[in-house]
Amino acid sequence: MSPWARGAVTGIGSLPGTDPAEAVALVFGELPDLPHLPELPARGAGADMIGRGAALLVDLPVEIVASGWAFAARPGHDLRRARDLLDRDLDALEERADGYEGPLKVQAAGPWTLAATVELATGHKVVSDDGAVRDLAASLAEGLAAHLADLARRVPGATLVLQLDEPSLPTVLAGRVPTPSGYGIVRAVEAVVAEDALREVLSSASPGGRVVHCCAADVPVALLRAAGADAVALDRTLLTTAQYDELGAAVDDGTALWLGAVDRGAGYAGVRDDVEGLWHDLGFAARELADRVVVTPRCGLAGASETEVRQVLRTLRDVGASLRDLE
Repeated sequence: MSPWARGAVTGIGSLPGTDPAEAVALVFGELPDLPHLPELPARGAGADMIGRGAALLVDLPVEIVASGWAFAARPGHDLRRARDLLDRDLDALEERADGYEGPLKVQAAGPWTLAATVELATGHKVVSDDGAVRDLAASLAEGLAAHLADLARRVPGATLVLQLDEPSLPTVLAGRVPTPSGYGIVRAVEAVVAEDALREVLSSASPGGRVVHCCAADVPVALLRAAGADAVALDRTLLTTAQYDELGAAVDDGTALWLGAVDRGAGYAGVRDDVEGLWHDLGFAARELADRVVVTPRCGLAGASETEVRQVLRTLRDVGASLRDLE
């Protein structure tokens, strides 16, 4: 059984602004059934998805280089800043969530997105080195386990849900990660290898609350299921009818569907009709929708205005409530 309530809706993760207390208050106020730990990348390096994910690695320090994040010989200022930003977010969450009981989501960059983005000392991406990928996956699994344990201590009434963000996974599987020169590409990663690394990292969270989010085209739904994902989160606008059979099989097998269906400016009625229409096309009864689907924004909201964010969150809440009434 899923830890979230029937008709629950949630955010993907990122929000605009730089004040973690304000962001946490907004999330708990607008998304009370499935709040999440907000990410505020506007604060700069270390608050971004890659910097925050890399900061969770154990015994694999990182630093900022000209081209982005890279492994470092020893911990330095960049890593300390990333970890300090995360600690501030957790302090804000702990204060706002005092006494909270219910599901609570936390996001982290997945192993393949980190491997496709973080560099080795040679300038090549981690994904180009099989041994480095294995080390990264093991380190991330250990770091996430410690992170979730810290969250459990801070918010003891919460049932934790882990969302791994894997926007680069399709690129890795297709062999489209560029080499440092820009003229070559890293060879494609075999599906079984990708699955094994994801399974190891997902094992850091409790069964029932393991979500993999991929806001890209060609989401490998079957691979995510096989790796242990209890839910797959994807962008509704990037779904093609060719994926319906695979997606329907996943839902039929018990995998929850987190559907990124709300964009800035989207109206409640249009989103509700779109979600209901997709569910019908997948071949499921309307009465099952609220139990099996969590509606989310299409992707993060870091680039939105405060007014746009509030409109998206209100639309989400209204859609969730309407889905609970379907028969």
